[in-house]
Amino acid sequence: MSTDRWRPSVTVAAVIEDAGRYLLVEEHTPEGLRLNQPAGHLDPGESLLQAVVRETLEETARDFVPQALLGMYQARFQRPGQDVSYLRFAFCGTVGEAIAGRVLDTPIVQTLWLSADELRAQTARHRSPLVMRCVDDHLSGRRYPLAALQADPSIWQGPA
Repeated sequence: MSTDRWRPSVTVAAVIEDAGRYLLVEEHTPEGLRLNQPAGHLDPGESLLQAVVRETLEETARDFVPQALLGMYQARFQRPGQDVSYLRFAFCGTVGEAIAGRVLDTPIVQTLWLSADELRAQTARHRSPLVMRCVDDHLSGRRYPLAALQADPSIWQGPA
């Protein structure tokens, strides 16, 4: 009997809107340059809020302040030799100005502010269908309180 157990990949994403434009990253992927929200994987010992603050800083050079949970999304990504299930926790909030001199993570080419219509016009460049889904959910007013997330108090200290 195998001791391996299937586990989904847990990711976080920051949906950041300012004056009708959304902050996105353009990043290198195996499929070419793609657009995504600032996003990434949950690290060991990290809360979801800590992860989204860290990932946003690494990918945009901006401090992120989560204000609400936008949603929890389950998605499956398949390509030859790869079949991954993701659980994405998307948060909406605000960012400060870019921190001068801070370098973006290696796969990130640049950050962009795009309107929902500009983003919708580029669906072929989205990292996943969840990019537009999260923006649409944000536009619809979907929000859940951050208190809906519970974590073991020994690891959850709130945003770092």
